[in-house]
Amino acid sequence: MSAALEPEYDTTDMFTGDKECLSDISALDESATGSHRKGRCCQATREDYRIYLYNLPDRPLRAGRSYDEALKRINKPHVAASDPLHIIDRVFPESLDLKIQEIVPRFREGGAFVKYARKAGLKDVDVETAIRANLQERPIRPWFNPFQAVGVARVLGRPWIEDLYRIPSQRLKVEFLPTSADGTAVDLTTECLYSSFRSYGKLKDIERQPTDSKTIPRYAFVEFSRPKYAVMAKNCMHGYIVPESEGEGKSGTRIKIKYERKIKFTMIKDWLLSHPRIVIPAVAALVAALTVAIFDPIRTFFIKLKIKATLQTEENPVLQWIRKQANKANIIYFGRRGADPRGLTAIWEDRQADISRLQSWLMENVQTFIVIHGPRGSGKRELVLDHALQNYKYKIVIDCKQIQDARGDSAKIARVASQVGYRPVFSWMNSISSFIDLAAQGMIGTKAGFSETLDAQLSKIWQNTATALKSITLETRQKNDKDSHLTDEEYLDAHPELRPVVVIDNFLHNANEDSVVYDKITEWAAGLTAGNIAHIIFLTTDVSFAKPLSKAMPNSVFRMISLGDCSLEVGRKFVLSHLADDAKTGNKLKARGEENLEGLDSCIETLGGRVTDLEFMAHRIEAGESPGAAVNRIIEQSMSEILKMFILGTEAGAQTWSHEQAWSLIKVLANAEGGTVPYNRILLSDLFKENGEATLQALEQAELISIVSVNGCPEAIKPGKPVYRAVFKRLTHNTSLSSRLDLEILSQLIRRENQSIAKYEEELQLLGTLPKQPRELTYRIQWLLQKVYNSQNTISKYESESVTLRKVLQSEGGGQGG
Repeated sequence: MSAALEPEYDTTDMFTGDKECLSDISALDESATGSHRKGRCCQATREDYRIYLYNLPDRPLRAGRSYDEALKRINKPHVAASDPLHIIDRVFPESLDLKIQEIVPRFREGGAFVKYARKAGLKDVDVETAIRANLQERPIRPWFNPFQAVGVARVLGRPWIEDLYRIPSQRLKVEFLPTSADGTAVDLTTECLYSSFRSYGKLKDIERQPTDSKTIPRYAFVEFSRPKYAVMAKNCMHGYIVPESEGEGKSGTRIKIKYERKIKFTMIKDWLLSHPRIVIPAVAALVAALTVAIFDPIRTFFIKLKIKATLQTEENPVLQWIRKQANKANIIYFGRRGADPRGLTAIWEDRQADISRLQSWLMENVQTFIVIHGPRGSGKRELVLDHALQNYKYKIVIDCKQIQDARGDSAKIARVASQVGYRPVFSWMNSISSFIDLAAQGMIGTKAGFSETLDAQLSKIWQNTATALKSITLETRQKNDKDSHLTDEEYLDAHPELRPVVVIDNFLHNANEDSVVYDKITEWAAGLTAGNIAHIIFLTTDVSFAKPLSKAMPNSVFRMISLGDCSLEVGRKFVLSHLADDAKTGNKLKARGEENLEGLDSCIETLGGRVTDLEFMAHRIEAGESPGAAVNRIIEQSMSEILKMFILGTEAGAQTWSHEQAWSLIKVLANAEGGTVPYNRILLSDLFKENGEATLQALEQAELISIVSVNGCPEAIKPGKPVYRAVFKRLTHNTSLSSRLDLEILSQLIRRENQSIAKYEEELQLLGTLPKQPRELTYRIQWLLQKVYNSQNTISKYESESVTLRKVLQSEGGGQGG
């Protein structure tokens, strides 16, 4: 007989069969003796192992001497049940007078087989009964689990001792085999299986093989409530022969037992692969949840670090000096430079009222946008960052031009993330995720949600930025403040001076290409303003900024500062201060005298108050050119730009205006008194009768013209830049260009008049088909005839002008004039 310990869950599985044998059992437990040494057959007979002890301590370490040595060091047999040999000595009562011949511990299953020799007349049943009584009177409990006692069970079959890595489970597969090669086996009934296995523990279910199954050998599944019961049953019943007396075949049936995993890995794999509609979205949701839980706090931290580092960088005098010197042709001056090397003092003194107004708005608790509008070169960015926000604590600048100029969604995401300090950002993963989504769509019919659109990615970045901005403001709170009792929202509302400032530069740059970026920016900015998290300042050259901003905050009135060109007096001061930057330059100017600066005032008047043009002229004067030559260079450069963009370029045809419309405005503005023309006069002209307002707005957006409004109503039209008036005059003096474009305008006007005459004649023809002319149609017919007459007179006038222009173009003197 054999004795067994209750199994632990890391024991190996056991496989049975006729003539099973281990060819090499060197990996078996070193405590195995006798017939289980290396090279000996391990098939046991019923007389070999008669008792199986269970609930022995499980083997915590690897098999071998290391375990035995560790066991002797840490175990105390006289204190707790820990040594198998000591336990077995205590299990068998002395009154039985048995001779223990061999012990085979099964540490992985938490038990041991015991082979003994008994006296004649003593039965195995009596031995089992005596051992049970002894254990009940003197229970043996493992030191690590005082609630579990050692038990005993009689081995009825022929156990197979092996060291295969088979994990015990509470479900057993019982196979039915014949007792001999020429014998037959029958299926055990459910009642027979129950009576054979119930004594080892509580059964949960007995499942027999389907009758129509062709699998050989036949089998049944026996499931216990606990794994230790299954281990006991396997070790004691493996190889048991059910006799003929129990109705199981003429020669009996041998049962072979092995562990059956209740849930196999293949079953999980098959379920996952067969339910992609559930698994793939669930995995996508899990990935998104992990990303939010792990990376969002990190990204918020880096955004806060970016905002605070910007403050430290801008306030560091050493870094400021290095930045200034790096902008001066990479030449480092160790002397003391002037505070205003560009000579912009006069400009900022003239705009001091705008700076003060902007600073006062930042101190007010008003939920609205601040818009700084002005043409390119008017100094919007310098006014806000270098003067109004010079001493402001926290600010962040978002340049829409860099975002819009990026090609592709990944590049746009990377640009936005770099501007706010959002990292880590895996923009490259979007392309890989798109391929995964494409494969999932082909498999399950819908996208899995791995890839995210540009809209979703931008929402994440702006949301983390809003969290960082709010956290920065609330960091200034102290527990002993007088308003410490306020909530976070109330504190933000009560302290507008502590809010960071978000400057959105180049707003609506290339807005026609992609509106997603601007939609998300305005939506995010509206949330920051409504939540009192930050002040928002938009810098834009686009005159149509009101439409997207009104969509984001429909119930708010924007606070706006319009930066135009400076006055002529301020422009003159700017040029002179720029030229007199230091003493050497001043002496140089004095040495030049009035000869080199002759006509400076007239040149400044030509350029107007556009800072970029004035600064360019000052640089050319410093380089040795005269003011007239510098202005002439600016005019020629502007002429080339206008011809390319509005007159001769191929891009003009793709815009909402035509070459003829642009040239008509140029010609009218060149000859207009004071450089302006009434808005309605242009709108009622022949070339602008159809969709004229949209065309004028598009030309204003392209900066060819500027529309002057009074109380929100368009009043007049003037050149987009002051220097454009001189440019327009120079263009109209070009006889060849002017004649050709005028001829194109006349051709278009003649074509329109012919179309009008065709419509009038069509109606007259319809009226002529009537059988009788009613008296009521007399005035209508006269009106149509008069329209045809007037249109024909207009065509005649246009054709006579066209003849003159053709003669100019054909003449040898029709070259470039002026």
